[in-house]
Amino acid sequence: MKLVIQRVNHASVTVEGKVTGEIKKGYLVLLGVGQGDDESMVERYVKKLHKLRIFSDEEGKINRSIEDVGGEVLVVSQFTLYADCKKGNRPSFTQAGSPAEAERLYEYFLEECRKEFGKVEHGIFGAEMKVSLENDGPFTVIWDSREW
Repeated sequence: MKLVIQRVNHASVTVEGKVTGEIKKGYLVLLGVGQGDDESMVERYVKKLHKLRIFSDEEGKINRSIEDVGGEVLVVSQFTLYADCKKGNRPSFTQAGSPAEAERLYEYFLEECRKEFGKVEHGIFGAEMKVSLENDGPFTVIWDSREW
């Protein structure tokens, strides 16, 4: 499983001209599901995401969580996080999870996020999406389960 977590001032995702998810200050989470990923990985990532401290406190130190700042979460599925460009010029996605399994774990990720954060905005799995955001910092964190 791979996550790209961006601290944003605002972000939204649009499908076929309709906004399906929109947040103000918070996290834009791009989620890629890989082969062999499972529910325990989702649970671990969501708990860590809830505790992650990447917002500045009054002294300018990176010491506050999303809960501390009243932030929101927008999750967008993105299998292209598994693009492998080692051979040739066209990416291979053989390490990405199967579409059915990836959708199941994406939905489980959303469910677990709702338990931790309450309201969670999101895109539509498998849809052609347009993502708009304003990075704050910019501050971006990348998590790859193969490195954990």
